[in-house]
Amino acid sequence: MRALRFAGDAVLWLVAALGLLSVLVWGATQLGYIKPLVVISGSMEPRIMTGDLLIDVSHPTSQVQVGQVTSIYSDITHYLVSHRVVDIQPAGSGHWAVNMKGDANKVQDGGTYLVGDHVWQPALRIPHGGYVVTAITRRSVALPLGITLVCLLSLSLLPSTSRDEHGEERGAVPADAGARTTP
Repeated sequence: MRALRFAGDAVLWLVAALGLLSVLVWGATQLGYIKPLVVISGSMEPRIMTGDLLIDVSHPTSQVQVGQVTSIYSDITHYLVSHRVVDIQPAGSGHWAVNMKGDANKVQDGGTYLVGDHVWQPALRIPHGGYVVTAITRRSVALPLGITLVCLLSLSLLPSTSRDEHGEERGAVPADAGARTTP
């Protein structure tokens, strides 16, 4: 019973740590410090694979160099595109003209990206992390996972009984407490 309780507590702490990490990532995303991106195509393979999770951070466009991977919003796809910069030039009024190309693509992206003073650049790549994020955010997974978490939390709040060295619960009345023996 003690091993089961220990395993339950360990799982609860692990889930709590993952929950705290999720809240921190969500908060950093909402405050604009990071932008988690799931890679949905193989255009950057083999360095960045389909299903990877990129954690992008804001970077001054003036410091972007040719050869760096940058994530820029595409008016065509309506997503951020993470490709390698092949050319970057000031375009006036605080804007920059950026041309990019996916490592696995034979030609550079169609059109020039016009960006402001900051772009997103990958600071961390988590292999296959995008698959995990995609899986656990599906309603069919998230709902049972949430219910399981609530159940685990409820179980952890139940009072534990402790036993003395004879195996009896502390505070319990012995079965023969009311019986008297005759001499």
